[in-house]
Amino acid sequence: MDQVRLTRHRDVMARHVDSGAVPGVVSLLDHRGEAHVSVLGDLPAGADTIFRISSMTKPVTTVAALVLVEECVLRLDDPIGELIPELAAPRVLRSLDSPVDDTVPARRPITLRHLLTSTFGHGVLMAAPGTHPVQAAIAAAGFEPGPPNPASTPDSNEVVRLLGTLPLLSHPGERWWYDTAYDVLGVLIERATGQELGAFLAERIFTPLGMPDTGFHVAPDRIARLATAYTTTDSGDRAVYDPAEGGQWSTPPAFHSGAGGLVSTAADYRAFLTMLRRGGAPVLSRPSVLTLSSDQLTSAQKAGGGLVDGFFDTSTWGFGVSIVTTRDDLHKTPGRYGWEGGLGTSGQVDPTEDLVTILLTQQAWTSPAGPKIYSDFLTSAYQALD
Repeated sequence: MDQVRLTRHRDVMARHVDSGAVPGVVSLLDHRGEAHVSVLGDLPAGADTIFRISSMTKPVTTVAALVLVEECVLRLDDPIGELIPELAAPRVLRSLDSPVDDTVPARRPITLRHLLTSTFGHGVLMAAPGTHPVQAAIAAAGFEPGPPNPASTPDSNEVVRLLGTLPLLSHPGERWWYDTAYDVLGVLIERATGQELGAFLAERIFTPLGMPDTGFHVAPDRIARLATAYTTTDSGDRAVYDPAEGGQWSTPPAFHSGAGGLVSTAADYRAFLTMLRRGGAPVLSRPSVLTLSSDQLTSAQKAGGGLVDGFFDTSTWGFGVSIVTTRDDLHKTPGRYGWEGGLGTSGQVDPTEDLVTILLTQQAWTSPAGPKIYSDFLTSAYQALD
């Protein structure tokens, strides 16, 4: 990478800290195996600061499921109902505007493939509260849109029981919906292995890759390294979302959220993304990584879906990751894949450029489109490539 342009990248990140947009930032660019790390602002442990990575958990849970697929413990097109009977015979809303009890039987059972592609029929309904009758029932069951709240989430059995009381929003396999699939995927992994999700991830991913600071809570001897998480109030002021000491990630949660529960560091998540960039060893096979990072959606599944307008215009979805399909910006290399975390993080793999990019902040996003620091991070990273 060009050293002058790397300085420009650091200066761009520093502007966001100096302006008060974020309290602090860790930026990591790994190009051809050489890491360039920038640490700026108010962070408790510099580059070793632990962050809540929220939805960057999804690719990790996906990799765990693919480990079980490779071992033929799980199969992509087998129904999940044998292991999760709460979802064995779902009913589906006749339409989004139907009353909650106006349902029809699902046309097909939910499969592992539907969970991996986020098409099992449920997820975040991106509409103002009260737009659709089902939203009140979704909120009452604890599945309303919002950041993770591990302290108030019940255990995995209760989570899927509650989900089973709700109708699906579409028939399994017919439309992409964000988020909830990966919580169900985590429960499926638990029931298939007889282990808590965190224990399985530690055994099969974190320990082999040397990721000691990644998990579903932060131990007392490391809690001083956990960054305070912030959100933005309606008036635009910064407010504490979760402190380190005594916060929601300071004790083991009842539910290990496969959709958004992990904490990690830049070094740990670099190890995870580098594993994918290098073809999967020692966790996955190369064909599994190629499948994970390939377009898994049909045009019909994309129709009406996405987090924001135009979400699928230049990207698609694989197994647990977003994939760039069209270069309409300098950082959008077709085939680049990864995902973001709504509490202020991003992790991407670019096989063409042999590049891993990781952005860690403790300032929550206010929109699915992401803040200016996110787009500036990617732009200034790619302009530094030689």
